[in-house]
Amino acid sequence: MTSDVLGRRALGRALLARQLLLSRHTMSAADAIEHLVGMQAQLPTAPYVGLWTRLDGFAHDDLGGLLTDRSVVRIALMRSTVHLVTARDCLALRPVVQPGLDRALKGQFGKRLDGLDVAEIGAAGRALVEEQPRMFDELGKLLQERWPDRDPLALAMAVRTVVPLAQLPPRGVWGVGGQAVHTSTEQWLGRPLTGSAAPDEMVLRFLGAFGPATIMDAQTWSGLTRLREVVDRLRPRLRTFRGEDGKELFDLPEAPRPRPDAPAPVRLLPEYDNLLLSHADRTRVISDEHRKRYMAERGPMRGSILLDGRFRGLWRIDRKAGVATLVIEPYEGLSTTDIADITDEGARLLAFAAAGTNHDIQFLPGP
Repeated sequence: MTSDVLGRRALGRALLARQLLLSRHTMSAADAIEHLVGMQAQLPTAPYVGLWTRLDGFAHDDLGGLLTDRSVVRIALMRSTVHLVTARDCLALRPVVQPGLDRALKGQFGKRLDGLDVAEIGAAGRALVEEQPRMFDELGKLLQERWPDRDPLALAMAVRTVVPLAQLPPRGVWGVGGQAVHTSTEQWLGRPLTGSAAPDEMVLRFLGAFGPATIMDAQTWSGLTRLREVVDRLRPRLRTFRGEDGKELFDLPEAPRPRPDAPAPVRLLPEYDNLLLSHADRTRVISDEHRKRYMAERGPMRGSILLDGRFRGLWRIDRKAGVATLVIEPYEGLSTTDIADITDEGARLLAFAAAGTNHDIQFLPGP
């Protein structure tokens, strides 16, 4: 039986719908975070902008309160990167992504840990962070007292891999901030890790938030390998399509797949938004040319501009002399309508992210 073909634009609209970006939604911040299967959160403020651009009426305290009452957690998960997830997902997902964390440690620090028992390092590190929360540098130096000829960063990363380390507030609380200090997730949440290490349920949730998608897309997002056997188990529960390139795509049967010409308003995404990082083939939202330029950008990662569902450039907020300036750097030429739409959305972003100061919007010259 021939599978239906989904063009690039149809895939893009489906992704935007799953990512809550075709319209702002009224769900709670916790429900949105869980629907998205977490939000990438290397930068503490990024999830705030990510939720603001997705939710109607989102306020800073809607997330800050979740962090302080331990309803959400900042922890290394998919792709061994820091994600913001609900407490329930933190406990359930960490065992699933453990093989990806192990592989990342071996690839980045294997030589520096050669000959050591990583489980032993993890046990020593757990005792230290459960004794009192520790900054990463401090943890590495304390471990080096026991293993004096080893790199403290590699020792601390071994603990991060073996022990689920939660970053504690006020880190991540808007307007408060603070150093990243860690303790074990079990101690912070008062509960053990739960559930199976089998990735089946996580793959289904990935499709709900990022599909339709290939097996390689699921592997790119999760940091796991050998997911073909998982998808083969799930086939009776899935619907299959083909992309324009002929590759097989998988999806949940009842998931939204809007028409390719569905309106897609301007969206200003935060740094490291998962929309741009979670597929092997990202051309549904960003061209290969723009992606290469975006990934080669020097300096701090900046936010992204979506126009008609496609990546069109970068934004940042510069603060100087009491003025917060939204700087727009287009990767393509912009029409008068594009400029007006970005300006309107940019003014809303400044009202959210830079309240209490004067505002300005500046467009850099385009190509």
